[in-house]
Amino acid sequence: MRGQADCLPSRSFSEHQRRLGADVVEALGHLLLTLLAPIWVPWMLLRARSREEKPSWKERQGEFDIAPKKGARRVWIHAVSVGEVVASLPILTHLRTFLPNHEVVLSVTTSSGHRTAREKAAGLYDHLVYFPIDVARFQLAAMTRVRPEVVAIMETELWFNFLWAAKAMGATTLLVNGRISDRSFPRAWRIRFFYRSMLRYLDRALMQTGLDADRIRALGATHVEVLGNCKFDEGAFEEVDAAALRSELGIGIDEPVIVVGSTRSEEEEALVIEAISLLDRPSVRIVHAPRHLERADALAAAVAARFGTVSRRSRGETGRYLILDTYGELGRVYAVADVAVVGGGFSNLGGQNIIQPRAHGKPVVHGPNMQNFAFAARAADQAGAAVVASTAEDLATALGNLLDDPAERERRGRAAKEVVAEHRGAALRYDEAIAAACR
Repeated sequence: MRGQADCLPSRSFSEHQRRLGADVVEALGHLLLTLLAPIWVPWMLLRARSREEKPSWKERQGEFDIAPKKGARRVWIHAVSVGEVVASLPILTHLRTFLPNHEVVLSVTTSSGHRTAREKAAGLYDHLVYFPIDVARFQLAAMTRVRPEVVAIMETELWFNFLWAAKAMGATTLLVNGRISDRSFPRAWRIRFFYRSMLRYLDRALMQTGLDADRIRALGATHVEVLGNCKFDEGAFEEVDAAALRSELGIGIDEPVIVVGSTRSEEEEALVIEAISLLDRPSVRIVHAPRHLERADALAAAVAARFGTVSRRSRGETGRYLILDTYGELGRVYAVADVAVVGGGFSNLGGQNIIQPRAHGKPVVHGPNMQNFAFAARAADQAGAAVVASTAEDLATALGNLLDDPAERERRGRAAKEVVAEHRGAALRYDEAIAAACR
């Protein structure tokens, strides 16, 4: 006598097999996170200990001080760290216009992201919390307190138990401003069985580019759309008085300025310092912001060793080489630059935000490894707004050429601003998608 499965139509049996496989992967995911806790918990604690500001471990376990409220309607936006918080600002700015009766819960993973949210996004959210560790009971505890209608995840933060818990509580789940980099896609592809299981909990994948959309479809996402990159909207929300900021930084109105943003490693810092030394222009003022403030002491020591003196923004100092060791200022400080240098691409780290300085109409020099900002880099290159440098010698030459040619600086800066303006508008599309999910 045939078994029950043999009596099913082949299509139903195939679907049954897929669901069974996904359930097995889900169970394995929960089990692996638990079994590997002795490895990843100490690693996480060690990283947190290196931060000046410590996270709330109560919140990391899902114990939010968010009181249940009868009839409360909530949207949960998750941004990881500084970059994602800043990227979320244009979305948060208009979200209340679309959803005036909803509370906004903003979560972050890092203490630097938490501080940036407090300083840059104040008034744009109702609750700011640390993201729970991705263990099922912590995520369920958090979801039970928040009970969101919609969960919107910024860029790349796909967490299995977070998505599972959100769906268990009946929330609609969105990936917003989604991207999958050249570096991360091959790794994800190797464990695509896991991604396929996880992505069944994602209702809509709203991606930056067609390539990002193709990649997440290949990993198993089903409802995929391209809405653009909301980072192009960042510069539209902050007007800067460049003359007043120059005065605040102790920079004369006619002094040439190079702003170095978001160098991410000792290797990149050394390359930039070498290039500034090769440039050999004592009249040029340098403002240098490391991507991680934990690097500020080492960077200051390296600058002092090469140039003799160094100043720190956090101490209220001014000088020829100023370390911008403060939270959330880099975006507006680009406004004082004659030329901007953006890190993350001199080493093979995927690049950092090249849109911010271009929104201010500044010519930008960056490294060749811009996988995380590939579309923005390609658009700028096609418009003639980009200068790419691979070595300290290349960087010194590019800086010298731009400083010596005001017309070329103006041309590249104008092209950069036009590229940014052309691609604005994604933030409102994301707001519309979040609001539609609440209806």
